[in-house]
Amino acid sequence: MNIIMAKHCGFCSGVKYAVDTAMSLDPSNAYVLGEIIHNEAVVQAIKDKGLKVVESLDEIPDGSTVVFRSHGVPENYYEICNRRNIKVIDCTCAFVKRTQKIVKEQFAEGKFIVIIGEPEHPEVVGLLGWCNGSAAVINNPDAIPAEFASKELCVVCQTTFSAEKFEKIIKNIRKVCEKTVAVFKTICYTTVERQKEVEELASQCEAILVVGGMNSSNTAKLYEIAKKHCKNVFRLADADDLNYTKLKNFKSVGIVSGASTPNAQTREVLLKMEENTEVKATSSMADVVAKIDSESKFRKGQTVHATISQATDEGLQILLPFSKKEVALSKDELDCEVYNAADYVSKIGETIELLVVELKPSLKLSQKMIKLLAEEEALSSEIENGKEFTVVCTGTNKGGLTAQLGTYQVFVPAKEIRPGFVKDLTKYEGKTLRLRALEIKKSGRKEIIASQRVILQEERDARDAAKAEQEDEFFANIAVGDVVEGKVERVTGFGAFVSVNGFDCLAHISDLSWTGVDAVTDVLEIGKTYQFQVLKADKESKKVSIGYKQLQPQPWDLVDGKYNVGDIVHGKVVRIVPFGAFIEIEKGIDGLVHVSQISHERIETPATCLNVGDEVDAKILAVDSYARKMNLSIKALLPEGEKKRPQKAEGEEGTAKKSRAPRRANDDEVSSWNEGSIGGTSIGDLLASAQKNK
Repeated sequence: MNIIMAKHCGFCSGVKYAVDTAMSLDPSNAYVLGEIIHNEAVVQAIKDKGLKVVESLDEIPDGSTVVFRSHGVPENYYEICNRRNIKVIDCTCAFVKRTQKIVKEQFAEGKFIVIIGEPEHPEVVGLLGWCNGSAAVINNPDAIPAEFASKELCVVCQTTFSAEKFEKIIKNIRKVCEKTVAVFKTICYTTVERQKEVEELASQCEAILVVGGMNSSNTAKLYEIAKKHCKNVFRLADADDLNYTKLKNFKSVGIVSGASTPNAQTREVLLKMEENTEVKATSSMADVVAKIDSESKFRKGQTVHATISQATDEGLQILLPFSKKEVALSKDELDCEVYNAADYVSKIGETIELLVVELKPSLKLSQKMIKLLAEEEALSSEIENGKEFTVVCTGTNKGGLTAQLGTYQVFVPAKEIRPGFVKDLTKYEGKTLRLRALEIKKSGRKEIIASQRVILQEERDARDAAKAEQEDEFFANIAVGDVVEGKVERVTGFGAFVSVNGFDCLAHISDLSWTGVDAVTDVLEIGKTYQFQVLKADKESKKVSIGYKQLQPQPWDLVDGKYNVGDIVHGKVVRIVPFGAFIEIEKGIDGLVHVSQISHERIETPATCLNVGDEVDAKILAVDSYARKMNLSIKALLPEGEKKRPQKAEGEEGTAKKSRAPRRANDDEVSSWNEGSIGGTSIGDLLASAQKNK
């Protein structure tokens, strides 16, 4: 039986720190809030030491000491402890702290928080306490709430959640959501590496052993992944759960363990398997140590010559100098477009040149990296001369962003990311950066210190210069009164923004129609081109006002021939004054019915007979389109000899008399209307003449 042990086994750094911290405490008056990790043996060891494990702060006396586990706690727990004089030893995982910070900041900015994870998991419960509990928790890709469509989302993830399941949920959220979705893949990188390794190992082995606590979330994820790629997967809490009879017929068995599994438990499983004489453990703890020792003679970046000994579907097996043990060379690390094992069978025994890429946790060699390095050196010369290059941001530190370009570490200081201050560096993770090198270190730790800000600043300066040049040319060739052609780009409640030769001009709503409009789109359509007249051009303030109505005929310009003396028109009373009533014939055109032309009877005021809003018929007595005036008569349409005057509805006349003091128009009021009459003839003369002709 061939036993293959995963490279990433045992405690992750966060769990190790929490356990070591708890075990180093004086147990008197010390408490652990919740299980330090999801492993029964470790929890029992902490209890045996004398520390008390509680589920609530209420169980902890004032003045005591409390350990916050790696899963984290709600934000208000710190305030509660401070108020009760409880000393906090915070062992919250760094990755969890980062997620808490994201949730707090994004919630403060008004985003709706979505947490991808298990609702009952303590990490998720803790995260809810960083956004006042106002968040949605999702663990099912097929259960995305429809309400997400109308919200701006911030999505984070439980650090031990399945990476594959996370991607499915994100994909489905993007299908539903119509607004901005800010996604933060907060899964711990060690979790991702373990999950990838389990997937690969399960595809290679006939059976897989998953070692870890039965209530451990990350161990459960490893078990689920292994089940997808291997039919025979066994989950063990410890060596006592190992049943060798179920394994003895398998030729290859892989062993993996969760981040909350002590190395001692995995070691006990290995030792129990080695007790069986049929088992040949090729990756026992002793073998791993011996292997690391044997690889120490190599150094990272060194080139070695190795002999091809086998060709399999997964790649090559090679023999290194001074070694009798074969080392695997993955097909992904070979310098070929498409790998075919048959092409390498004839090359068994040949020597190839390889680059040492990694030493720990195991030796990693590459052939294609040699070619990549040669290309990289050529590229570095171009980069030294100022050529722009791109990388994907892989992480952050206190000073800025980090990335990788071949074998070069790339560092972008925070002040060099973009013009202005960058508050949240984490939002650049996974984003492509456009960079120019500030400094290149080729010896020792190969590093490129680069700037994206200089590129963005140059482009901004170029745009500003081009815009300034365009504006100067625009204002040099435009003047008030010019007729210009412009395209309507966007509209607001107060007007339309029109592009004239690439410059934004404002057509105010009051300058769209002579008769007024309720909305800009009643006159102009977005995307269409119209003629406008320049009303104002201010180079200093960079503002240009244009009008559309100024190029359109006014209603009074169309009156001649349309309305003639003697015509009968229909209109609405729009205004009543002491000397008469104004009748709107059409939008923008109204005429005056003098108080003497309302009724054959003498009336004191027009309000006696008419109300604003009344629709009436009247006869045109005089019209002057130049002066924009029209004189009308209602009584001229009454049957000859009829003395009855128009009557208001019952109850209205009394009201009108109370609201207005009845009087005749004085001479100044009447003459103010008559001054523009035809040929200077007063309205009184015209009315007398019309009566005589009758």
